[in-house]
Amino acid sequence: MRIDAHQHFWTYDPINYSWLGEGMESIRRTFMPEDLWPVLQRNNIDGSVLIQVNQTELENTAFLNLAAEHDFIKGVVGWIDFKAANLEERLHFYKQPSKSKMKGFRHIVQGEPDDFLLDKAFTAGVKKLRDFGFTYDILIFERQLKAALEFVRNLPDNKLVIDHIAKPDIANKSIRKWSNYMAAIARYENVFVKVSGMVTETTYYEWEKEDFYIYLDYILNTFGPKRIMYGSDWPVCLVSANYEEQLDIVQTYFSRLTQTEQNDIFSGNASRFYSL
Repeated sequence: MRIDAHQHFWTYDPINYSWLGEGMESIRRTFMPEDLWPVLQRNNIDGSVLIQVNQTELENTAFLNLAAEHDFIKGVVGWIDFKAANLEERLHFYKQPSKSKMKGFRHIVQGEPDDFLLDKAFTAGVKKLRDFGFTYDILIFERQLKAALEFVRNLPDNKLVIDHIAKPDIANKSIRKWSNYMAAIARYENVFVKVSGMVTETTYYEWEKEDFYIYLDYILNTFGPKRIMYGSDWPVCLVSANYEEQLDIVQTYFSRLTQTEQNDIFSGNASRFYSL
């Protein structure tokens, strides 16, 4: 079974999706399971992990309903207020058998100040996920990696994954600062990384597959094939590549690995991390 470990759905409106800025006009519309499933089938992808978009528990409910209706959605990563007084109560709520496809949570940290992950109350909230068996997706820009390193150090027993390889400046082929912090983070074996969202860190549609290889080299050498998982970031990826194009980047690069290692990256690691 092959897994796309990072995709989204949304019902578009210009207020909640104001972040779809210049150059993203093509995805200012609604995207739902009936749009994605044929694409996954064409590309021999058997299931996906549905990732939050808006910071509201109403979206959690909507996504869990979609997951109940569509078997290919194997798990949901939602949103929760990690600083809320009733956090444990809400986590108990999401552990109900009827919500078994809720696998973890994330916060849009990339939209927060660079030192946001140093907030002790936020970190304490994320730490509680461990006791409930939930994961946490780290969504950051490269400039937030310093704080992310400290965040990771404080959560040695949590299951953590960095989305979109932490969004390095691929358009300008910048790597030094990013690579130093990613190497430090990779030393913590509870941290995984998603090779996802890379095409949107380029000048849209002005890239070659080889532009990504220096970043993939570094991820493979530091995290290893047991802590890397594939994700498309569909439909956001569509501003710079269609599904087949973004998949081809990682499939071509990882084709030199053993079949077992490829199976881990395209299936096993996500299945184990998210308990799919």
